Amino acid sequence: MTLTTIRRPVRIEERCTGVRATTPGGRTLRRRRRRQLASVNSRLNCCTITTTACDPSSLDHFITCSFLRFFRDTSDPCGYSRYTDEAIDSSSKLLEVNPEVYTAWNYRKLALQHNLDGVNDANVVKSAIEGELRIVEMALKTNPKSYGAWYHRKWILNLQRLPVDFEREFRLLDLLLKADTRNFHGWNYHRFVAKLKNVPEEEELGFTKKMIDFNFSNYSAWHNRSALLSHVLKKNALGFSKEDILTEEYDLVHNALFTDQTDQSGWFYYLWLLDQTVRTNDPQLVSSWPIDGSDFILSTGSKIHDFQEFLITKNGYRIWLHGGTFPVILYFDRAVKNISPASVHVSSSFVKNEDLTWRPLSAEHSDEACCWVAFLKLPDDNSSSHLVSVSLCRSDEIIASNGSHFKHPSEFTFTVTLSSKEIIEESVEESFVWDYADLCKPQEAPCPMLFDMLRINKNHEVKDIVWNLQMLSNEMELFKEFNEEDSKFVKIILAKLLVAHNILNSDGSLKSLTNHTEEVLSFYDDLMKLDPSHKRYYEDEKSIVLMDQITSDDNSLSKHCWHFDKPTSSSFHHQSCLQLNKLSLTRIGSVKNLLWVQMLDLRNNELRSVSGIEALQLLVCLNLSNNQLSSFTALEPLKLISSLRVLDVSFNMIGSHAIDTTRYLYLSPLSHTLDPKQLIEEYEKKNTNVQSFWEAILFLRAMHLTQFDIKGNAVVNQNFRDMAIELLPTLKWLDGERVR
Repeated sequence: MTLTTIRRPVRIEERCTGVRATTPGGRTLRRRRRRQLASVNSRLNCCTITTTACDPSSLDHFITCSFLRFFRDTSDPCGYSRYTDEAIDSSSKLLEVNPEVYTAWNYRKLALQHNLDGVNDANVVKSAIEGELRIVEMALKTNPKSYGAWYHRKWILNLQRLPVDFEREFRLLDLLLKADTRNFHGWNYHRFVAKLKNVPEEEELGFTKKMIDFNFSNYSAWHNRSALLSHVLKKNALGFSKEDILTEEYDLVHNALFTDQTDQSGWFYYLWLLDQTVRTNDPQLVSSWPIDGSDFILSTGSKIHDFQEFLITKNGYRIWLHGGTFPVILYFDRAVKNISPASVHVSSSFVKNEDLTWRPLSAEHSDEACCWVAFLKLPDDNSSSHLVSVSLCRSDEIIASNGSHFKHPSEFTFTVTLSSKEIIEESVEESFVWDYADLCKPQEAPCPMLFDMLRINKNHEVKDIVWNLQMLSNEMELFKEFNEEDSKFVKIILAKLLVAHNILNSDGSLKSLTNHTEEVLSFYDDLMKLDPSHKRYYEDEKSIVLMDQITSDDNSLSKHCWHFDKPTSSSFHHQSCLQLNKLSLTRIGSVKNLLWVQMLDLRNNELRSVSGIEALQLLVCLNLSNNQLSSFTALEPLKLISSLRVLDVSFNMIGSHAIDTTRYLYLSPLSHTLDPKQLIEEYEKKNTNVQSFWEAILFLRAMHLTQFDIKGNAVVNQNFRDMAIELLPTLKWLDGERVR
């Protein structure tokens, strides 16, 4: 059966108010609209005879005619919307057979506003509102999951032109949820109506339990329960403690899991419960840099590539800072917003607190982030010491995504001492080589710079986590008895429980984190074989556990540290390099323990993303060669590291795929603040193929590299090399060759 082709009509709300009929443009528009309406009328006439392309008795034929009548009745030749009874009736008939015509819903909104404008007669208002509600109900009979219908009903109630008949609304929801207990549209509307009526949360929790008892496999009921409890726990409502609430919830979900362990809904709710058990109620500062009580002394008068060397007297470690600035880094256990001079006070003799700009380190350009940084401009006066104090008070301004506030005051101080020596710019002609045999030696003993470089904040007391540890221990024993070799859900839960227990059992340090690491890694190896369709997820989880193990204490981390003795042109002498290569890592984790790192070797892994690495604001040299990075978009977080000078991404898969799917996980071309027209015009003048290299252009123009290695990637050719040299004015070495 062949259907008549229908062109999309001009939007109802697109009016020609700016074009008068007396102007040439107005006359053209009127003629065009007349031709469109004549075409519609012609097709409507065809719909009344048996020679049409589709069967007159078919539903498709009826929908086609309904749409054409709606378009004809709602528009006049000038493009103005017409709100006649005939037009409104056409939209009703159309929505009754096809509720997915959003133009018709928008038209009814405009028509209702137009017809009720200035009307105060209660009977007229009641008749119009109830008519709209009936249209929605008829549409929902056709499609109970119509987005347009549900949004229209919410819009009607939000107008508040008529008192809400809650009995009618809950009766509608009852009929809907009896037909489909998991209809998320119905649950979403249920939350909306309950909020309008101010239904007590305890009553709503009772409703979700009733629905769960009726069907354990009700995802929507479990989700609604988690949303309600999150709000209850945040404000300590219902008069119950967090421990009492979570204990009851564990008992409830056990019934679901043991009734049918193949049903996923209960397992997802269990993971949410586990997160509530481990996570604190409020955001906490878990790591920061510099260390409290440290002294930074400008140790030499030399400068390499705008970097100056500082000696930290507390542990004898040396760092290189660039641009005459000093970073202050704050790392929270969850994403927070509103870090500013009003919520974080920095006191020093050479910088005013109100002049500082705190920046969220988020590759998605979000105003929320786990890590925040501010750069202090070093003073010009030499031979003097400056005390810097950083304090975070209990503040309602610092807010997490769940609405909780920062309630744990914290403060740290450090001293910056400048040298009276004249600054001399050094120039070394050798490129940096990642060769440990010739330039490095392994760290023989625990390095004093590792965990002394950070201030790991643990605000909980041992007594505060006794219940949490006991609950996790009980759950581990329960699931170990319940463990079956072919149950992927049980293995996932056991792995999560073991990791959570390790973290809570650290008692203010990370020394016991590796207690169950080998067992957890074994679980993920089994899961990759048992459930290969989710292999990537298990690889990411395994990578996080492995990095937690490596960064758990000085001894384990020292095994991966190599010390550079020889100076090179793009790197710096007396530095330690963190070597995390050949570990099959697919994801970077535990960055809160690595804020001190200036050289990082991640080659020969399986990284598909570098998300999280943006927290390493001291990073100067980075090796990402021989991984699985497929685009420059996957490298977006590196744009936030202004100190990065040496980057090796050779032998990845950049440019191997015609379509870069990672752009949907990170930034899209539309999300860039750069004007694309300006970008195209600027580089087409230089004979650069912008369409082929737009990702590279947006990435490289934000970098300040002196050495860049990218050989072994599909994107590399002579045009790309020429473009990279032009985009990186500071570049001296490209793929091992001197370019400047």
